[in-house]
Amino acid sequence: MTGEERPRLRVMVVDDHPMWRDGVARDLEEEGFDVVATADGVGAARRRAAAVAPDVVLMDMQLPDGSGAEATAGVLEMSPSSRVLVLSASDERDDVLQAVKAGASGYLVKSASRTELVAAVRATADGQAVFTPGLAGLILGEYRRISAEPGPADDRPTLTARETEVLRYVAKGLSAKQIARKLSLSHRTVENHVQATLRKLQLGNRVELTRYAIEHGLDE
Repeated sequence: MTGEERPRLRVMVVDDHPMWRDGVARDLEEEGFDVVATADGVGAARRRAAAVAPDVVLMDMQLPDGSGAEATAGVLEMSPSSRVLVLSASDERDDVLQAVKAGASGYLVKSASRTELVAAVRATADGQAVFTPGLAGLILGEYRRISAEPGPADDRPTLTARETEVLRYVAKGLSAKQIARKLSLSHRTVENHVQATLRKLQLGNRVELTRYAIEHGLDE
């Protein structure tokens, strides 16, 4: 393998409709992903995530033994390094918010094209938050509402001016490469700032970092 090549992303597909599940798995395999498991419910998703630790889990919201939110929480409990991208027929507000609160990194509706799905899986694996157009605004609005509510005194760690600047761009959805171009920095320097900020704030990934930034008004 050359330095330019990347290992195949390992994906698990969770959906209770066999034809849809198999079709998505086949499309992903044809696009160069490694579909390491499929599951048709909450229990199966938990067990298989524990066994194979996929990079990305595509998650339906309607499952026979529970909700996609329950399955998301269960998958992340069994495989904390995995990222969950919901792929659902529902675009209802409650479904979207429940999925995100359970730990999902993004939410696509099933009308998304194959090209959109492939791009979303890759972006999710890279730690980006991916939402069907229209749903991102819903999530932003909810976090702004939460952040406006009274809470405990602000005792968050102090970030440097550069870390805060990078965090503002993260909140706006820019990738590390895009931020590097904006700030005339190297990609590695931006990544170092992101990792330092994650450590200071005791957050686990970029999705949590984006939520933090939105909650604290850094996306303005």
